[in-house]
Amino acid sequence: MAKLPILEFPDPRLRTIAESVETVTENTRQLIDDMFETMYDAPGIGLAATQVNVHQRIITLDVSDESDAPLVLINPTFEVLDKELERMQEGCLSVPGFYENVERPNHIRVKALDRDGNPLDFEARDLLAVCIQHEIDHLDGKLFVDYLSPLKRTRIRSKLEKKHRLEEGQPV
Repeated sequence: MAKLPILEFPDPRLRTIAESVETVTENTRQLIDDMFETMYDAPGIGLAATQVNVHQRIITLDVSDESDAPLVLINPTFEVLDKELERMQEGCLSVPGFYENVERPNHIRVKALDRDGNPLDFEARDLLAVCIQHEIDHLDGKLFVDYLSPLKRTRIRSKLEKKHRLEEGQPV
């Protein structure tokens, strides 16, 4: 397994729409293992392949307190089962250090494939539902900052651009 570099906002590659996985192969499973290692090390509770510059519809998740309930979703889709919105504070490995409230449906039905290509069909609520929607957004080229006001989004972008310039040794 290998840790993968995580793209950070405002990297334009985060806006790439991911392609469906046609066949689950050993390379797909290796990518999934690498994504889990990257996600747990970060540490995070969800990671979309887009965030590691692989533009395939693959998500890894683990919202358990002990990080012992890994979940893989390949080609995930969801439908809203309850239109009531839940406001939850979200953060993102691609937007490090920033947390903002986002409203999303709290109850969804998810369809996807597992790491072996077997179909999954289940209901998700609360944190799991929010996390799945957040990660599917990544596969669609969308970030949680897109739900924020233009002012907040610009402020976050400016701070991360400054951080990136400092890391690269460029003048601020």
